[in-house]
Amino acid sequence: MRFQDPKLIKSIQLLVGKTNLRLNEPMSEHTTFRIGGPADFYVTPTTQQALIRLLELCLKKDLPYFIMGRGSNLIISDKGIRGVVISTSELKHVIYMNDRIAANCGSDLWKLSQNSARRGLAGLEFACGIPGSVGGAVFMNAGAYNGEISKVLISSRVLEIDPQSATPVRSRKLSLTDHFFSYRHSVFQEKSLIHLSSTFQLTKGNKESIMNEIERLTKERENKQPLELPSAGSVFRRPEGFFVGKLIQDCNLRGFRIGGAAISDKHCGFIVNMGRASAKDVLALIEHVQNTVQKRFGVLLQTEVRFVGEK
Repeated sequence: MRFQDPKLIKSIQLLVGKTNLRLNEPMSEHTTFRIGGPADFYVTPTTQQALIRLLELCLKKDLPYFIMGRGSNLIISDKGIRGVVISTSELKHVIYMNDRIAANCGSDLWKLSQNSARRGLAGLEFACGIPGSVGGAVFMNAGAYNGEISKVLISSRVLEIDPQSATPVRSRKLSLTDHFFSYRHSVFQEKSLIHLSSTFQLTKGNKESIMNEIERLTKERENKQPLELPSAGSVFRRPEGFFVGKLIQDCNLRGFRIGGAAISDKHCGFIVNMGRASAKDVLALIEHVQNTVQKRFGVLLQTEVRFVGEK
C-alpha cells in the first residue's frame, strides 16, 4: 500500500464512514472472475453527495481513483489497484413511475429486469441474466438476445470531472443522443463522466407473458453459458460477419487452458476461472486466442472486457 498517510485515511473515513472504507482489500472478492490483487482503498459511499465529496478529495490530493460497479466485465491486475477504488454497490435506489424507472448507478441490472417484469413492465427482459450494475450497463451499452440498454434509456444524470476547475465535479443531465451509443460503446468511454443514475422507458404488458419470456431467456442462458464457473462474461466483441464462439471453436481451442484460465467447454466465447486463475493467465490466454484466430481467419478479435490495475 502506497498511501499510508493516517490523515488521508481519516479524511476518507469522515466522508463515507469507517465501515465503508477497507484498506488493502483483495479485488478478487469483488469481481465475477474472482481475480485481482489488493486495492489500497476500497470505498463504498452510500449517498451521491458522499461520492461527490470523495471525488473532490481525490482530485485535491492527486489521488488516483477507479469507479467500479459489480465487477462483472473486469480483469483486475494480480498486483491490484493503486489509489482508491470507489464501489457504487450501495447506490442502488430505484423509483418506479408508471411505465418509467429511475435507477441509481449501483442497482443490480438483473434485479431491475425481474422487478420490472413482476410489475408488468416489458423492455428489460434481455437483461435478466446480466450480472452487472446499471452504471456498468450504460457505460458498455450492455445487451443480449437482441436487446440493448440504448433501446430503453431516456436520459442519465452524470458527474462531469474537470480537474482544472475550482468546482471540479459538476452534475448534469445527458439526453439519449448525448450518450453516443453504439455496439458496446457509450460516451462514458471517451469523456471524464461518471454515471449517477438513468431513467428508462418501458412498456406496460401482460405480466405472465413477460415473466415467461424471462424464464425462457434464463433457461437458454443456463444451457449455453458456463454460469457454474467464475468468468467476466463474453470476452470478445462480435466482429462483423462472424460469431466469436465459432471462430474460436474452429481453431480447436475449446477447453484450451493456460494456468487456471480456460476456454469454456460450454461456450468458446467465454474464458473461465478453473481455480486459482491469475490475471496473467487470462491475458496470456486472450493473446493466444487473438493470435490463433487472426492467423487462421484474418480476424483480429477485440476484447469486450476491461483490464484495470497496476501492470
